[in-house]
Amino acid sequence: MDQVKIGRFIQMTRKEQKMTQREVAERLNISDKTVSKWETGNGLPEVGLLLPLCNLLGISVNELLSGERLDEKQYYKRAEENIMNLMKEKEEAKKKIILTVLTIIPCILAGVTIILLAGLVELSVWVRILLIGIAFVVIASGLTVACILDREAGVYECKHCGERFVPDMKGYIMGAHTLTLRKLKCPKCGQKSYCKRHLSR
Repeated sequence: MDQVKIGRFIQMTRKEQKMTQREVAERLNISDKTVSKWETGNGLPEVGLLLPLCNLLGISVNELLSGERLDEKQYYKRAEENIMNLMKEKEEAKKKIILTVLTIIPCILAGVTIILLAGLVELSVWVRILLIGIAFVVIASGLTVACILDREAGVYECKHCGERFVPDMKGYIMGAHTLTLRKLKCPKCGQKSYCKRHLSR
């Protein structure tokens, strides 16, 4: 989905309804920063807000996700495209998760193998130190790449306000987590909680 096109469409239909960003935000019980984020193409409305937003702007969900007004013929064609785009987004998120695992496991195994080699084989001190240094670089590189891929695989949903967002890198790394939950601060309501990961917006 073209977030910039959708954002421009939200802005255009909002202005057609002679509403300000603040008025839209108040009607949807969200912040005007969130509306601004949508209109600048930096995010999409969460699923729970799609219908209320469309009702407010006098458009259909299909038109919103297409980023344009649709006649009857276009409507069904775009509906199929939008469904396919959502499925593609989920598939890409799954691929990133698999790639994360395929990155981190070999790097950790390689790093541990090098450390064991440095400890078990008789080597001079400087070679041993060099090998241990290389092992830590390999492990750190693998963890860094894995974190970048995993952070971008889907979005997290705040359990307090329902906002879906991609966390910043610091919040992602520092957040305690399980396989599907991560403790994060919501950019919308400011609450810190265990947010659930979703593969699509």
